[in-house]
Amino acid sequence: MKVNKIDHICMCVKDLAAAQKMWEPILGKDGPDDPYEDAPSKIRVARYWLGESGFELMEDMDGTGDVAKWIERHGESVNIIGFHVDNTAEAVEELKAKGYNFIKFGEYGELIPFRDCYYSFVHPKQTNGILVELIDYKWEELKK
Repeated sequence: MKVNKIDHICMCVKDLAAAQKMWEPILGKDGPDDPYEDAPSKIRVARYWLGESGFELMEDMDGTGDVAKWIERHGESVNIIGFHVDNTAEAVEELKAKGYNFIKFGEYGELIPFRDCYYSFVHPKQTNGILVELIDYKWEELKK
């Protein structure tokens, strides 16, 4: 498997608006480049493009999702490092053959659709407690 780059780093936060106010001066931004909500994951996200990588602030939508659980256990902190790969499904199979376990996400299983791609999470028990995400996002918006 070849990792092309760090795709994104995600930080769990309690209050997205407050986190944006704190992080935007550091990032040199006046707002997120790509704000979005992911209802199945129960998250609101402010994504900032930094060169060819993303930095994401994630807030739980209703206090019952995985982001809220992460914050309860670890506090507000980085919880995901996303690695860009050419093909998520192939990367998952290669790592599974090497003994890595992947988190199953509801009806999707190990391959979760997002926009024009798929992503998957290596179980954090095998990666020093951090969710390692493999994603084959196309980043078309940066090619314009």
